[in-house]
Amino acid sequence: MGDTWGGRAQAVEEKQGKGTVGMAEITEICIVCEGSGLRIVVEDGRQVARTCECRTARRAARMLERAHIPRRYEHCSLDSYESAFRGADRTLAAAHLRARKFVEGYPVETAGTGLLLTGSIGVGKTHLAVGILQALVAERGATGLFYDYRDLLKQVQNSYNQSVAATELEILRPVFSAEVLVLDELGAAKPSDWVWDTVAHILNTRYNDRRTTIITTNYPNAAPLGGEAASPRAAMREETLGDRIGERMRSRLQEMCVVVEMRGKDFRQNVGRARFGQLAEVAE
Repeated sequence: MGDTWGGRAQAVEEKQGKGTVGMAEITEICIVCEGSGLRIVVEDGRQVARTCECRTARRAARMLERAHIPRRYEHCSLDSYESAFRGADRTLAAAHLRARKFVEGYPVETAGTGLLLTGSIGVGKTHLAVGILQALVAERGATGLFYDYRDLLKQVQNSYNQSVAATELEILRPVFSAEVLVLDELGAAKPSDWVWDTVAHILNTRYNDRRTTIITTNYPNAAPLGGEAASPRAAMREETLGDRIGERMRSRLQEMCVVVEMRGKDFRQNVGRARFGQLAEVAE
């Protein structure tokens, strides 16, 4: 998480062995407000009470807990995103800058518009999306929710099972109402009429309510090839986002999100190799 969060959290104890500040619990009494949550400041010659930064930090920690960010991605922040490694495509640095500008402009300048992060596997789309969500919570006081696209669809499907207590509406209600929704790996589920209808329901509801949606996808932001769908050539081509969610919903995304293309080789392999090389040099 960013410097703002680091300055706010003066006393942090790791919770249940988790390794990030975002999922930590503040346990010590704040030396500024002595646990009251209010600090006394002098303004225009008068003493007034203002919310202490420790209360803001505690609220951010609670909101991050409720965002359900998977443990695998808890460490992801805008500060830890790397775009300057050897051979990095310049679109990664541009995407990083766009992410920071998005946080700085939220919510007035963004006005409900989200981001669609596109690119191949391993370029850091999920890292950037989670980093944006964490920064919005910590720095802008937002609330949010993280969902893997495939897991969400599975939960909705399971709600049709009579032995499951949750209904489809109960599962989708927080997805509809989240101030900021991160929907990871859009298009990863096999296309079907039911999948397309569910995606349409989610995206149209959030679009109509002008709620911010941050989406990642491994598929190029392009229309399906239409009549070539059954041809031998189509079987060999790369599928597009239009193929996976339908052209109507892909078109909707252009209205509700700014498209950010991220190109390059697998981020994790490149950065991992670079770090391994540095360790090897130190060891020699």
